[in-house]
Order: sequence, then C-alpha cells, then structure tokens
Amino acid sequence: MAEVEIHTGHHDHSGDTFAQKVGVAVGVIGIILAVVTIGSHRAHNAAVINRTEENDQWSFYQAKKNRQQVLEVGADLARSLTADESRVQAIVDKYTKQSAHYAEETKEIEKEARLKHDETTREEGRAVRLDIGEGFLELGLVMSSLYFLSKRKFFPVIGLTAAAIGTVLGVMGFLA
Repeated sequence: MAEVEIHTGHHDHSGDTFAQKVGVAVGVIGIILAVVTIGSHRAHNAAVINRTEENDQWSFYQAKKNRQQVLEVGADLARSLTADESRVQAIVDKYTKQSAHYAEETKEIEKEARLKHDETTREEGRAVRLDIGEGFLELGLVMSSLYFLSKRKFFPVIGLTAAAIGTVLGVMGFLA
C-alpha cells in the first residue's frame, strides 16, 4: 500500500501568532454559534408548541360558546312554543343555568388562550433575536476564516465585529 505524505512546509503557521489568534477566535465563534443555533431552534419549537396550545384553547372556547348559544336558542324556543310559560319553566331554568355555566367557563378559557398568545409572541421575539444573532455569528465565522486565504487583517476585524454583534443579539435572545 502506498504511503501518503502530507507536506505542510509552506502552510506552517507556528510563527504567525496573528493566525493562531484568528484560529482560536474562529473556534470560539463556532462554539458561540452552536449555542445560539440550539437556542434559536428551541425558541422556534417553543413558539410552535405555544401556538398549538393557544389554538387548542380557542377551539375549546368556540365549542363552549356554541354550546352556550344552543342552550340560549333552546330556552327561547321552549318559551315561544307555548302560551303557558309555566309548563316549560323547568327546561328554561335548566338551559339558562347551563348557559351561564358555559359563559363562566369561556371567560377562563379565553384568559388561558390570551396567556398562550402572549407566550407565543415572546418566544417568537426570542427566536427572531436568536436567528439574527446566528446570522451575524455565521458572517463573523466566514469573514474571520477568510484571513487564512487572503492574509488580510481586515477580514478578522470585520468577522470579530459581526461575531460580537451576533453574540450580543444571542444573549439578548436568551435573556428575553
């Protein structure tokens, strides 16, 4: 089997301390990027879960409202189908009591749905901040890495600036 030699003579960066610092910075940016990316994915998942729970609450609310309305119509029909309201008073009272019960239940369900909406809005805001932070970190990673191809120092300067902005946005996303 033939041996493969890898010659690294012209790529030796042992004397280039700036390249070593850029390499370490690229590694750190990569680690921060991974953390922000995971946070972003989790925020998106939480927003989807909250939105689903919010929609479930609104569906439950609508079902209770429909039952309430059917009972109100039933009470009105019972009253209108007879000249002697005393004959249907028990049914009317029963339907009115059940309708009032549904009206109370819908207030609580609506309150829960609105809370879920607020949670969804908060998570979506977090996800956006984390996404933008992720974008800046990716930009910082690429720009800093271009130093190794071009040996131009402005690439890591731009890259570290973008990474700093991305890190701040990521921290803001986590703290929101």
